Amino acid sequence: MDAQRTQNVPGCVVVGAGATFTGKQALPYTLGISAESAGARGIHLQLVTIAPGARGRAHLHEHHETAIYVLSGEAHTWYGNRLEGHAFVRPGEFMYIAANVPHLPHNVSKTEPCVAVIAGTDPNEQESVVLRPDLETLRPPGD
Repeated sequence: MDAQRTQNVPGCVVVGAGATFTGKQALPYTLGISAESAGARGIHLQLVTIAPGARGRAHLHEHHETAIYVLSGEAHTWYGNRLEGHAFVRPGEFMYIAANVPHLPHNVSKTEPCVAVIAGTDPNEQESVVLRPDLETLRPPGD
């Protein structure tokens, strides 16, 4: 840790962007704040980049809430027990997803990636992810 940016006092940690990894949702994430990187006990913060035309897998976050802020591009998200709801989230907008709500993110742009900041109440974010392959055929690619 850079001594110019943080002091050796418990309770505040500055971390650089961590490694990019592919989550269970089949999207690339860049780790920021988590239990592993900062000792977080009730939150995680990371970046997601959805490539042009890409989409994640239908999933939910068991017992954990999620908040999203779109930096660039546009995310289309199907949500609900049968993915019956649909939301468009554009740069500068926030989206809240309640715990246990199935959702499926999609970038319909053919040219521009969608980059968003994601915060959630699970400090080990991927542990609460429950895939819902049974819902994926409800919203075929390109839908």
